[in-house]
Formats: sequence, structure tokens, C-alpha cells
Amino acid sequence: MESVRKANQRLRNYPVLLAKCSDKATAYAVCVTRDLNVQHKICETEFKEFMNCIRKSAMELKTKL
Repeated sequence: MESVRKANQRLRNYPVLLAKCSDKATAYAVCVTRDLNVQHKICETEFKEFMNCIRKSAMELKTKL
């Protein structure tokens, strides 16, 4: 049951991580919703910036993703 407790704690951290990276998340969402015909890897730079922010925030909180 310890693994379930740890997984639940990680899930509770997601809103905090998203709040810390809200500007990057917004930029990625704008890119994805810009066109109805979303192409593969068209928003890759925005996604990478968003994920790097999430990873950095997770490291600061000392949590896994």
C-alpha cells in the first residue's frame, strides 16, 4: 500500500507543478489550438519548454513525475 500512497502524493503535486508552469502551458495550448489541422511536431518547441519547466519544478519539489 506504500506504493499507492506515494502515487497519490505525486498526483496531488500535479496542480502545483502546472501552476508553476502556467505561462509555458498557455503558450503550448495556444500553439496547439491555433489551427484545426494540427501537424506532428508543429508545437515541439513549446512542448519541450513546457516539459522542461515541469521537470525543473518537480526537482525543486523533490518529487517524481
